[in-house]
Amino acid sequence: MPTPFHEVRFPLALSYGSRGGPERRTEIVTLGSGDEERNALWRHSRRSYNAGPALRRAEDVAVLIAFFEERRGPLYGFRWRDTFDHASAPPGTPVRPTDQPLGRGDGTSTVFPLQKTYGGALAPYARPIAKPVAGSVRLALDGVEQGPDRFTLDPATGLVTFRVAPAAGAAVTAGFTFDVPVRFATDRLSIDHQAVLAGVVADIPVIELRR
Repeated sequence: MPTPFHEVRFPLALSYGSRGGPERRTEIVTLGSGDEERNALWRHSRRSYNAGPALRRAEDVAVLIAFFEERRGPLYGFRWRDTFDHASAPPGTPVRPTDQPLGRGDGTSTVFPLQKTYGGALAPYARPIAKPVAGSVRLALDGVEQGPDRFTLDPATGLVTFRVAPAAGAAVTAGFTFDVPVRFATDRLSIDHQAVLAGVVADIPVIELRR
């Protein structure tokens, strides 16, 4: 059964000043000799954030409560904009259709999932991108940008489909902006009513949804 999800972004005004980032799960065993054996338990990292520090005004609290209630707390997922990592290109650099490799054509396959690669020659990590921003995706074959009539995008899954399969060996690349699929990581909002027209919410934890 698909995870319930609302294709709506957490209000940007409430996320500026939030804290969070990626998490890995690694098993580390120290042997009798003092040597270590390390094993990655998760194939992909998982991001979590806390928007509590970002709230400043009573109006913000009202918007948060409405958003939380419509999502039924952690029941429905939603989009989150990571202000430091939401594009295929480095911060401050325009998105280009050659930013990220998606694979190579084989003359038959038409569907390519979006991904973002971190690192270089030693151990690059390819992160699946499931929630691209509609209208932001640019594609290229062997460095030549393809018009929007040459492909379709499913912004709910991050899958791009070429109308004609790329030729065998053709390098498929993409540029895009994206959101992180998340849900609230709590069933409860605890609001400190410190003043008549202001309130403080210490913790608003959200956690990434993975396929």
